[in-house]
Amino acid sequence: MAVWTLGINHTTAPLALRERFSFGLDQVGPTLSSLRNALGWQPETTLISTCNRTEIYCAGEQAQLQNTMEWMAHSGGVSTDTLRDHAYVLEDGMAARHAFRVASGLDSMVLGESQILGQIKNAVRAAEAAGTMGSTLSQLFQRSFAVAKEVRTCTEIGAHSISMAAAAVRLAGQLFENLSDIKILFVGAGEMIELSATHFAARKPRQIAIANRTLARGEELALKFGAEVMRLAELPDRLHEFDAVISCTASTLPLIGLGSVERALKKRRHRPMFMVDLAVPRDIEAEVKDLDDVYLYTVDDLAGVVQTGHANRQAAVAQAEAIVDAGVQSLDRKSTRLNS
Repeated sequence: MAVWTLGINHTTAPLALRERFSFGLDQVGPTLSSLRNALGWQPETTLISTCNRTEIYCAGEQAQLQNTMEWMAHSGGVSTDTLRDHAYVLEDGMAARHAFRVASGLDSMVLGESQILGQIKNAVRAAEAAGTMGSTLSQLFQRSFAVAKEVRTCTEIGAHSISMAAAAVRLAGQLFENLSDIKILFVGAGEMIELSATHFAARKPRQIAIANRTLARGEELALKFGAEVMRLAELPDRLHEFDAVISCTASTLPLIGLGSVERALKKRRHRPMFMVDLAVPRDIEAEVKDLDDVYLYTVDDLAGVVQTGHANRQAAVAQAEAIVDAGVQSLDRKSTRLNS
């Protein structure tokens, strides 16, 4: 049985390209069905889509690399050559090794981060619900979960990691003399916003507000931080009130436009605004970054901040890579027994 992986991530593709290949969990089923139809048969398929990567995993009698590449390029509205310039294609043992490294946080922007493991598990469940998982990919991902657990248990790979949320706090601290004097707005109410709010709340800002499409979820999160909650529709009229804005939603279109920020700056008499857009696709229009008095950071802009301290983890990385290699060898032996 052939196994292959096609993907792009934060090291191979710019944010503008990754945005084109962002899929919500509710899109996984239809997307995998589209891929199967394009290949003309019924391979096993799984799709992993996060802010830093989109990866397709397939298993079948024979690899269909070109067809998979063409389908993915078409789904993102780019030429096959453009995608090929930024994509990686891995087969069999190398595909398994990559899956193990991703699950273990070894391929993440934040080395050793644990959020990716939950995202992979969600992707696997979505593929199972869509009926596109089979024994080969199931075995591959179950093994990846075991490897990831061993890496986190037996190494200190995540001990010194700087999360995206912590990086945002660090950058805000460079702009504002005292974070306890600022008013901060969080847009969204998902896991990343909750993590960011936790980090900022520790600095005791003057005011915290949460804007979310669903008020119930926003209120639930607001209770944890003593925050105000508002509807997304209120953003244009209230944006000027906040010194810092952290946004991460699943919206497919920007929620905060150039015009809204320009009007907010005018009302603020051009007092600076700190903005972090952790969403892919982006929540804040890219042109906002060109405004004077606005300090806007995307997930890619934070990369340099979260890379600090990597030298302190090289021994842990080497140990984790050895666990991954052992996992690949174990999977190879098991596959050989199953196919014999």
